[in-house]
Amino acid sequence: MAMTHVAVGLALAAPVALVAPDLAPAALAGSLAGGVFPDLDMVVGEHRRTLHVAEAYALSAVVCLALAAVVPSALSTAAAAFFVAATLHPIFDLAGGSTEARPWEAATNRGVYLRSAGGWVAPRRWIRYDGAPADFALAVVLAVPGLVLYGPTVRAGTVALLVVGALYTLARKRIPQLSGRVELPVPPVLTAVVTVVSFFRR
Repeated sequence: MAMTHVAVGLALAAPVALVAPDLAPAALAGSLAGGVFPDLDMVVGEHRRTLHVAEAYALSAVVCLALAAVVPSALSTAAAAFFVAATLHPIFDLAGGSTEARPWEAATNRGVYLRSAGGWVAPRRWIRYDGAPADFALAVVLAVPGLVLYGPTVRAGTVALLVVGALYTLARKRIPQLSGRVELPVPPVLTAVVTVVSFFRR
């Protein structure tokens, strides 16, 4: 659901673009980063577990939203948007399919690992799998603010996102999902971040 997570970032920043246009770039940058950050555990760690820490993101979002309301700035706005988007990420994952190579087969019930639930929570499968036509349709709806409220650069990026999403949807069942640990060179900084987060994963 990578395209949908990015589209969520576009939608989250929309209210800021309407009420505080000067803070819109910060909100957009924060929400886009927060929307994709949890999926870095596809590269290192365990996908939908290591960095899908919904509870920690939610607590951080409350704190940062309060800070942004009291002291509105580019930094506080970006931080609030980041954590709100990161909180929504595992929720959207739960609405989709399981974390497996062929999620349309529904061979497992591993949706997202929630610490508060004490283990893996079963996916709802309202969207059958990432890259399903319904997933793309949701991304299109969520991307509308990117086409309406922002400048030409963001609009072009949104169009590119939708084109990639359409191609991914067409090819989804022909390509393996990046699920679990993938052996790729990992920057030391990312390794350090994941190590710290992993300490709190139980």
